[in-house]
Amino acid sequence: MNNYTHDTAPTQFVETGGIRFAYRRFGNMAAGRTPVVFFQHFIGNLDDHDPAISDGFAADREVILFNNTGVASTSGVVPDTIEQMATDAGTFLDALGLTVVDLVGHSMGGLVAQQVAIQRPELVRRLVLVGTGPRGGVGIGEMPAETAALFGVKLPRQEDMWLPILFAPTETSQKLGREYVERIVARKDRDASPFGEQVYAGQGTAIHTYGTTKDPAYALLKNIKVPVLVVNGTDDTIIATINSYILQQFLPNAELVIYPDANHGAHFQYPGRFVTHTKLFLDRQDTTAG
Repeated sequence: MNNYTHDTAPTQFVETGGIRFAYRRFGNMAAGRTPVVFFQHFIGNLDDHDPAISDGFAADREVILFNNTGVASTSGVVPDTIEQMATDAGTFLDALGLTVVDLVGHSMGGLVAQQVAIQRPELVRRLVLVGTGPRGGVGIGEMPAETAALFGVKLPRQEDMWLPILFAPTETSQKLGREYVERIVARKDRDASPFGEQVYAGQGTAIHTYGTTKDPAYALLKNIKVPVLVVNGTDDTIIATINSYILQQFLPNAELVIYPDANHGAHFQYPGRFVTHTKLFLDRQDTTAG
């Protein structure tokens, strides 16, 4: 057990394959549980993860947050395919000496996490997919212009951009969204530098290609043999909630949780529920566990 929290864990670096990866590693490493690695959403970095979630997990397991290639404090050029992002993520995990991990992927991070599970099945024990969908899913990579414009808004406190993207327009959801923003800005050395055009372009191309490359009958999902927990809100306006139902129906071993009055960041809106539900899933012993 180390004494670090989400807000105090130092940023570390590991170099492998010509890339210098930035990451933070904290939590209860002595509990004997599989480490949990978080995969980030579009244009998100280390500091956009929710402390209420990562600290909730860190109480009884190790948590690893990282910036993939070309993002913020990690060197290199952002890959323009989900497949290469997954390859790079696997390279990073290898460099840390990890042989088995649980993955939590949100939005684009969920696409990458699925691909890691396909490319590196021996590495992934369980998979948690939040606000995401399958390759060729409904509307993935085909975002309406008015929705896409939300990601380019400039604000006095830039983190407030996440309120209409991640949270429903209701009074309750927006209140909980503001609480999330306050949590993520609390870290004293938060990296608030703007993303360059290459991040938008590379990640945007990757999502568009992955989403518009159709997979008839979602056959690729059959290659993900591990248990999967799928989580979303009732009305995800970024990756439509129907995609979460598709994941649950076509993955060989998946269960689904839908949170009420919630949008793309349902787990940020209900961090306590999410931690509880996800820990139950990760810790459950059953005959289908990987």
